[in-house]
Amino acid sequence: MSVRIDGVILLDKPAGMSSQGAVTAVKRAFNADKAGHTGTLDPMATGLLPICLGEATKYSQDLLDADKTYIAQVRFGSRTDTGDAEGLVIEELPLPTFADEASLMAALNSLLPQFTGAISQTPPMYSALKRDGKPLYEYARAGVELERTPRNISIHSIRWTAINWPEATLEVSCSKGTYIRVLAEDIGNALACGAHLVGLRRTEVGHLTLEQSFDLESIRSGLQNHSSYILPVDALLQTLPHLTVDEQQAKRLEMGQRVPLNIPSIEALVRIYRATAASHNFIGTADWRSGVLHPKRLISTAH
Repeated sequence: MSVRIDGVILLDKPAGMSSQGAVTAVKRAFNADKAGHTGTLDPMATGLLPICLGEATKYSQDLLDADKTYIAQVRFGSRTDTGDAEGLVIEELPLPTFADEASLMAALNSLLPQFTGAISQTPPMYSALKRDGKPLYEYARAGVELERTPRNISIHSIRWTAINWPEATLEVSCSKGTYIRVLAEDIGNALACGAHLVGLRRTEVGHLTLEQSFDLESIRSGLQNHSSYILPVDALLQTLPHLTVDEQQAKRLEMGQRVPLNIPSIEALVRIYRATAASHNFIGTADWRSGVLHPKRLISTAH
């Protein structure tokens, strides 16, 4: 029988596993009754996958909207139908020649300004975006190419961290909705020799980092001490300002009632804590507008 567990697991997802497969594995390891992730990683990719258990699933959208950071390995000179190493090579192109390593580095660095800041990106056919209720990858597998509308994304920072020509490694910090496969392809096109992704590792999701994560085997073998793997529900919301309310105000919020509260200027969305001696007293989020707290998403304390 499954049990209620509320909190966040930071998983270092292994290669070859889907994001949903990772959620299922963690849910089974903890025997949890409810679990979900905060944005998919391709099966080929590894790295940080925050998994929400129980009441934490209410706040997964907050991380779906968060910025991400990746380490990406790009191979130049060939294109694949998927944009990564899992696809079939559809074109081989001659590599440019460089006089020395310095000129190679200069050429690669000269590409990056056009991929920095606000840019437009066309989603790939091999993606989970849906058209008429069917994911694009199903059309792609059937040999059907559909027109896709370019989307505006933001690349906050991008730099080469290693070069072993014809491969090079990028570190990219970007907004939600960015396809690193497409970024690799577009950089290859800019160099006129094509490229595809051969490795991808996610190192940051919002304020959460890979250094805080655990691999699946560690989680499976160390379940005698659940607490060492589980972050509290509000770990997803640490960038929001916090507010403490008294017992009466907390009860009103939990009943869905608004609470008048005169406080100094604060951001609209805040995380709310109950003023008690309990070690963990997070009760949810609320919007503060014109001196009134409006409950938004509150956790359930009923078991």
